[in-house]
Amino acid sequence: MSVVIVDYEAGNLRSVESAFSWLQEPFLVTAEPEEILRADRLVLPGVGEARAAMTVLEARGLIPAIREFISRGNPFLGICLGSQIILEESDEGDAPCLGLLEGRAVAFDPRRGLKIPHMGWNTITPRGSHPFLGDLSRESSFYFVHSFFPSPRDPGDVLAWCDYGDAFAAVVGRENIVATQFHPEKSGEAGLRLLRNFLQWKP
Repeated sequence: MSVVIVDYEAGNLRSVESAFSWLQEPFLVTAEPEEILRADRLVLPGVGEARAAMTVLEARGLIPAIREFISRGNPFLGICLGSQIILEESDEGDAPCLGLLEGRAVAFDPRRGLKIPHMGWNTITPRGSHPFLGDLSRESSFYFVHSFFPSPRDPGDVLAWCDYGDAFAAVVGRENIVATQFHPEKSGEAGLRLLRNFLQWKP
């Protein structure tokens, strides 16, 4: 099984590498479109700004490869920024994004008096069953650090919610796509369990 992690200069590569190493799962970190197209499973991590990330993806010729990979039905995991740029656009810099799911990444409302970014541990509530979430305990906590979050147009694309002043989408997905706003690779055993589920998932 070939797991490929996309390198587009967007943050948390080392922590994602460490998590898959801990799981003893072979992986390849690459910025080459040809390697993406050879993958069995694809991971799009990321911390940073949407427009800058899309600029790098475009400059490296990775956007057509990611879209082609998705069209083949193989499992795809987006993490943090990777959960936002799979949508059509982001409020962060009014950036056009990958358009793998309909919707946009939106910002927390500063008028709510919340501390932004949302940083630290929080629980999530699954909307229903999904192989990626498995038998996730409702007490499981995950590590977040973000000012924007995915807002899919179709509510059915929300797989789990998190509450930070208001409910927001913590996990989104459809068909062979799943994406987490939190960092499973920084979320201890609960996060590693989700990564194991991803490795076993057959959409």
